[in-house]
Amino acid sequence: MSTQPEQTTTLAPQQMAEACADALYQRDLATRHLGIEINSVAPGQAVVSMTVKDFMIQGHQTCHGGYLFTLADSAFAFACNSYNAPTVAAGCSIEYLSPAREGDVLTATATEQSRGSKLGVYDITIRNQHGQDIALFRGKSYQLRGEILSA
Repeated sequence: MSTQPEQTTTLAPQQMAEACADALYQRDLATRHLGIEINSVAPGQAVVSMTVKDFMIQGHQTCHGGYLFTLADSAFAFACNSYNAPTVAAGCSIEYLSPAREGDVLTATATEQSRGSKLGVYDITIRNQHGQDIALFRGKSYQLRGEILSA
């Protein structure tokens, strides 16, 4: 096994998306702490999932909206960072449609709607294990200078 870093310029788009997601996931303590897992990633897309745990339940006995936002935000992050360009949120909004309950397995699917030289727009849908829509999230991204993976 080589000790030199893999040349990122030779990676195909799918390989690049996977390598970026792997690198970011290892650095993302918040996502890992909540048990959010990456199901799949592709250029401009990501699917992540999380099981609603007891500590995520608020006073109405449903999942706290902040955890739903975090799940969607993680999917957003992996989708917009799939091109090896560091990208951050410039703004986000969420619409809560149905409650999630303890034990629900939630899946957030992020899809790129628009991507320019600096700005992007991504839509994320959160569904439970029964396919019921739980929340809709829209993230606006801003691309920074540099690379996620070193060349």
